[in-house]
Order: sequence, then C-alpha cells, then structure tokens
Amino acid sequence: MSDSAQSLRDFKPKHDFFIGIDSDGCVFDSMEIKHKECFTPMFVKHHNLQAVSKYAREVWDFVNLYSKTRGANRFPALVRALNLLRERSEVQSRKVNVPSYPALEDWIKRESKLGNATLAAEVEGGNHDLSHIKKWSDEVNEQVSDIVHGVPPFPLLRETLDKSLPQADMMVISQTPCDALQREWAEHDISKYVEIIAGQEMGTKTEHLKFAAVGKYDSNKILMIGDAPGDHKAAKANGVLFYPILPGHEERSWERLHTEALDRFFSGTYAGEYEEKLFLEFDSCLPENPNW
Repeated sequence: MSDSAQSLRDFKPKHDFFIGIDSDGCVFDSMEIKHKECFTPMFVKHHNLQAVSKYAREVWDFVNLYSKTRGANRFPALVRALNLLRERSEVQSRKVNVPSYPALEDWIKRESKLGNATLAAEVEGGNHDLSHIKKWSDEVNEQVSDIVHGVPPFPLLRETLDKSLPQADMMVISQTPCDALQREWAEHDISKYVEIIAGQEMGTKTEHLKFAAVGKYDSNKILMIGDAPGDHKAAKANGVLFYPILPGHEERSWERLHTEALDRFFSGTYAGEYEEKLFLEFDSCLPENPNW
C-alpha cells in the first residue's frame, strides 16, 4: 500500500466492477471527533484565534462538516475557514487579526498532492513561509493519532463489502493521510477487502479514480461511495456513478446500499433516474453558504 500514485496507475482489474470508498464520515463515524477534538483546537491554537474561539469553532465546523466543502483536503479548508472568519462582523468588531497565508494559497494552486510529505519537502526546499502551516498540520496528525481510536465502521459496512467482494475490486479513496487510513482500516480488520488504500499523498480523489479505474472498467461499472460533495465531484469528473452516504443519515444510507442500491449497480439499473433521485436527496443535505 504505497504512498505513490504509480500504484494506482499500475493497478490491474481482477473483476468487472470497481468500487471506490471514501473513509472519514463514510465508512467511519469519525468526522465529528476528528474535527471537533483535533482540528478545531489546533485551528484556534496555531492561528492565534483565542479571542474569537467561539466563532472560529463555528466556522471550522461549517467548512469541514456542515457545508458543501465537507470532507475537503485540510489545506484548502484552512484557507476557506480563515476567509469566512475574517468576514464575520463579530470578529471585525473585536478587531481581531485573522491571519492569511499567501504562500499557502500559492502552494495549493501548484501542488496536486496536498499532504504532509509534499509540505515537508517544500519547507525543506527553503519555503519557510509554510513552516507554520507544517507545524499546525503535524500537530493535527498527532492529535488524531492520540485521540481517535475505537471508532467502528457504520453498521452494514462489513456486510456490504462481503456482498461486493465476489464481483468488484474495491479501493479506499480519501483525502486523509495514508498512515491514518491504514491504521484505522487495520484496527477494524477491514483492509483485507480493499486492493489499495489511497490517501492525500497519492493525489486528489478525482486523480485516484482516474488512475486506478477509468479506462480499465466500463464507466457504468465504476461506483464511488462518499459522504461529501467532493466525492460526487470526483465521480462525475470521471464520468462514473456515485452513491451518497447522507450526512446525519449514515445508517439508513448503508442499509439502502446493502439491500437495494448495490443490486442495482451490479445488475446495470443504477444509472439514470435512480442515481439522480439519490443525488437530489444528498444535495439538499448541505448548504453552500453559512447563515450567520
């Protein structure tokens, strides 16, 4: 389970069907604990937001849990959270200086593998303007490693993977760091179901799907399962099918996949009206803009 995207390009199908599966918030109910106990405190600490910590928390959670950018890579999420926080009247009236990081925005524009390894290489190469961002990201990872344990997969996840195994090649497609993914999938003995675990170091979700599956399977035999708009975007950018795990209704979503949607996928009746109905339900779950 290499961190290199080359392993995705080299991947050869063993079955006629391919299923890509997001991890945080989709397989594991880990989004809330990771963001509220790990990311949010580090957001306040490392960006000197103590004076407006209440609003900083609201903004971070909105960007990463409760809006259309749910599940985004942490670095663009940081930029969006700081921008939204800076615009809040409560923050402006307190005259709190919300930092901005032009070097981070520049790096995001030119780097497709937005992960700690590429960030470390950038800092070691002399881009010291990103040292502070690296420190924040490293400490987030330490908090996740220390705090997030014993969060089991959603009910019916294992049964769904068992049902898929005889017909589909499966792969984890995530923007979580690879080592955290490997640790979590191993902890619950579900790594055995997937061919590859692809995290942020191996590129974007769109790239994961493109390299591993597109052109190797019929497009109507490739399914992306995810709980965030980014998962849907990755599927549609590659012209493949999407199944939504609805935020706040994860158990019901896994039950529907296990009892109904998976059979439709394998029998060729998933695309079209059925997929569209599921997407409209998913699209209404998360707002684009905050209500403050």
